[in-house]
Amino acid sequence: MKRRALPLLMAALAAAVLAAVFMAYLNPHTVVDLANRVWSCF
Repeated sequence: MKRRALPLLMAALAAAVLAAVFMAYLNPHTVVDLANRVWSCF
């Protein structure tokens, strides 16, 4: 049972991370702030 639960847990974790990233990009301020941070490196 444990061998089957690990891939399921990893898939759920990956889905949660992707959902969090998607929700962050729904806020336009977040995208602009991220672009400004990347641009300031150059």
